[in-house]
Amino acid sequence: MIYDIRHLTSYSYESPVSFARCSLRLEPKNGDGQQLISHAIEIRPRPAERSIRRDFYGTPTENVLIETAHRNLRIDSRSRVVVERRILDRAAGSPPWEQVRDLAFAAASLAPSSPVGYVFASKLVPVLPPVTAYAASSFPPGGSILAGAADLMRRIRNEFRYDPKATAISTPLAEVFQKRHGVCQDFAHVMIAGLRGIGLPAAYVSGYIRTIPPPGKARMQGADATHAWVAVWCGGDLGWVDFDPTNDLMVANDHIVLAMGRDFSDVSPVDGVIVGSHQQKLRVEVDVVPVE
Repeated sequence: MIYDIRHLTSYSYESPVSFARCSLRLEPKNGDGQQLISHAIEIRPRPAERSIRRDFYGTPTENVLIETAHRNLRIDSRSRVVVERRILDRAAGSPPWEQVRDLAFAAASLAPSSPVGYVFASKLVPVLPPVTAYAASSFPPGGSILAGAADLMRRIRNEFRYDPKATAISTPLAEVFQKRHGVCQDFAHVMIAGLRGIGLPAAYVSGYIRTIPPPGKARMQGADATHAWVAVWCGGDLGWVDFDPTNDLMVANDHIVLAMGRDFSDVSPVDGVIVGSHQQKLRVEVDVVPVE
């Protein structure tokens, strides 16, 4: 499947901003079932400096410096991606979860893809006893890693309610778990916390998901969205396998990966600092369009 992706981020400020420094993680991943054909970002006002580096996790990160006074900032990212990844059935054979746990803790490498870096608590994902207990019921002794992760994903989808007004990025994980309301970011953090609580490596994945309009309805411009899901290390043979707890889906060809890290703070598509404004409004529009 070939996709054209447009990710438009617009900021409007109450008073002029004299200085802005931003970090952009908007380039889709190249590899692991994805092929990046093209990518470009247009920024207004025009930056004084632009530079690209790769962070610890290998994610292309563009650093932008804007020194022109402005009340509006527009970041227009456009990409073309081919997605053709292996589709793994949730009932496929896999090793016992205890074996995967022990292998992860025995890993000698500290490379970005090493499972041991995703076992411990991170900035936005503390290990909490109630969340650990919640996840543990999906992993009976000797149960397979795939079956357990798929069951936990299913339970989060069924027992948590999607509510974009219920949380913000600053909402603590404990509050999300207690209220059982939130968005894809929250559901991914809950699943990651539960898996890490029982010793299993779990990573946060940011990206996009293609939405399909109801029968007879046209696809609305800007109707797609940034999305988040979970990658679980399932042993040396299977490696990292992606689970979408918001939709109870094994990730296939409707998902496009931007970045992977320990939690949202490692992969935020746009972040940075500004000088000169008290209030701001943010608008994000995403289009994921299949190329016929």
